[in-house]
Amino acid sequence: MCVKVVCAGGGPAGLYLSILLKRQDPSHDITVHERSPEGSTYGWGVTYWQGLLDLLHAHDPESAAAVEAHSVRWRDGVAHVGELTARHRGDQGFGIGRHRLLEILAGRARALGVRVEYESEVTADDLPAADLVVAADGVHSALRTRHAAHFGTRLHPGRNRYLWLGTTKVFDAFTFAFVETGHGWIWCYGYAYGGGRSTCVVECSPQTFTGLGLDRLGEADALALLEALFAGVLDGHRLIGRAAGAGGAPWLTFRTLTNRTWSRDRLVLLGDAAHTTHYSVGAGTTLALEDAICLAGALRAHPGLRPALAAYERERRSALLPVQSAARHSAQWYENLPRYIHLPPHRMFALLGQRHSPLLPHVPPQVYYGIDKAAGRLTAVRRLKRWLGPKVARTVEARALGRAQERSRIR
Repeated sequence: MCVKVVCAGGGPAGLYLSILLKRQDPSHDITVHERSPEGSTYGWGVTYWQGLLDLLHAHDPESAAAVEAHSVRWRDGVAHVGELTARHRGDQGFGIGRHRLLEILAGRARALGVRVEYESEVTADDLPAADLVVAADGVHSALRTRHAAHFGTRLHPGRNRYLWLGTTKVFDAFTFAFVETGHGWIWCYGYAYGGGRSTCVVECSPQTFTGLGLDRLGEADALALLEALFAGVLDGHRLIGRAAGAGGAPWLTFRTLTNRTWSRDRLVLLGDAAHTTHYSVGAGTTLALEDAICLAGALRAHPGLRPALAAYERERRSALLPVQSAARHSAQWYENLPRYIHLPPHRMFALLGQRHSPLLPHVPPQVYYGIDKAAGRLTAVRRLKRWLGPKVARTVEARALGRAQERSRIR
């Protein structure tokens, strides 16, 4: 349908969309603009699951095979709570270096005839002449920000501080480590992604952050402190911040981004420019690639741009609802860690795996653990849990929406 497409942002979403559109019609004129130099992406590894890999194989087997070949796999999850450890056998997960993923997708796009231009930026004040302009330029999207009032952009800040790092320790399972300090708990999530490296995300409450002095330490001193705190899982390996000259590794608070609408005339939002979900559910890259698949399918299925973009937004909004709910509850679980951390490790780990549940925050942890364990054996209890959970979730969501609408009226 679209003859000329310009994509702002050379991340997974923009590159994969260009691949799919070229596969649908090689005559499409598609350019991807990435403002950073080629190969300069920041980020360590990204995670995904078998469902995404199946989708990639269905839509472009060649790039899917390359992604799979350069991924590492795990099934176990391990939680270290102080000196105690619990291990759980789960679904197969995958990790791949972000740099490697972008290299694969950019190479495939170019092979299909897409122009991928680095150190090139699409400006918000002067959109290029094209049938469709795709804002795939991330959570800080300049194209979306220029029309934030139209898109109805909202940012919902989280409470905890987090830091995205790499490490030379290669984890053999998806690893959680919780360490108690004199200023509260601090924890990390670690997973391998290839090349003798793992991702290590460190998180703590604001009180722990300032109590440990992390708000005042330079990067080298902060990394040394974190290496000492997590020595039990790092086994003498070092933590790695950003490359020299990249401005250091910043501590952040996660901001959940939503938009009231995802398109404006011939401009459409894709991936993190349209929505974000908390990193603890590991869905960011998956959702971005699913967005690209859906948008390409809508453009193929509908004869006009407006109905195609409407169908894309409708389908993705519906698919995102359970993921966004899970992400909110996951973030809240970590923000309320003291509620769970003193349970026996196997019970704490079980509830860590249930942190997406809308029912968990409203039931005493020990009671929920008993219900969850019984639900695995008794059909009637399992049905009750499935019935009650969504009811609680709808009630909570309705109250949250009501509060948001009230705040909007006050403003």
